[in-house]
Amino acid sequence: MDTEAVRSFVRAAELGQLRHAADELGVTQQAVSKRVAALERELGVRLFTRTARGVEPTLDGQAFLPHARAVVAGVDRAVAAIRPGSRALRIDVLGLRSAQAVLLHDYWSSHPETDLDVVTLRVNDPRLAVAAVQAGDVDASFRSVTDPADLPRELRMIHAFDSPLELLVGPRHPLASSRTLTPSQLRPHRIWVPGIAPRSEWGEFYEELATHFGLRVDAAGPNFGNEVLLDVLADSADVATLVGSRDRYLWPAGHDLRRIPIVNPTLAYPLSLILPRAAPHPGLRAVLDHFGSLPPLPGQVWRPSWAPPPRSTATTQTPHPPDESGAG
Repeated sequence: MDTEAVRSFVRAAELGQLRHAADELGVTQQAVSKRVAALERELGVRLFTRTARGVEPTLDGQAFLPHARAVVAGVDRAVAAIRPGSRALRIDVLGLRSAQAVLLHDYWSSHPETDLDVVTLRVNDPRLAVAAVQAGDVDASFRSVTDPADLPRELRMIHAFDSPLELLVGPRHPLASSRTLTPSQLRPHRIWVPGIAPRSEWGEFYEELATHFGLRVDAAGPNFGNEVLLDVLADSADVATLVGSRDRYLWPAGHDLRRIPIVNPTLAYPLSLILPRAAPHPGLRAVLDHFGSLPPLPGQVWRPSWAPPPRSTATTQTPHPPDESGAG
């Protein structure tokens, strides 16, 4: 089996476009297309379905993807074994528009000499990301395990940074004109967060958040992606969602969506990094120092009970929901 064809399939599946995979691999889009076609002939299945936005793995492609990643990781480890110090720092992020990816891009922009490989494992269960770090498929993963028993002794989970939440609403929503909001002001309103997967860290986060502050967090219905979510918000007078302040969302100007900070307390989604205890990739230290240089969140901050404490500042966490005035 042609391992470069397997690599082309993996990157196209992760990036969603053959052109982006070709740019990253340093080959033409036609070359990637031919490699994938040859791989499909060898396997006797279709691996991709073409869409208006690019390509998506078929059911067979989804089944093949984790094994293909293992093949690529194995080849990379074999090459790295005979070329010490030459391997790129490989970090898993939840999505390429997530706060983790945005801040990693900021770091790389300031340190373009860094050999950095940003990937998305596309797994909901953090234990699968833990297994990827344990196996050496990635050097670190921006995931959180909410049960310490799920973290092997040879790995550790450390605080990277906090992502403060904002309410995202359309122009017709009753809260659209607010400059800031307190958690208590959100209680009467439906907060729609599609795609909350069982066993996911964000599932645990939203469950604890809703319980702690008495919020209506609704995950009903299938997740058709951010574009559909933004379309719904633009047309709705009663639906809102929560987003991270550093997450990248793009929408047409006519949507007129508003991002409203939440304060008293600030609701912090904790971004943790899982990495090996012994002999982590040497490039991780500079990345962690970059995150450590970020200013702490001002004022009162709420974090879920399972969040690791910030490395540079003491955790400030409200023991009880604030009263109706928003004071802790």
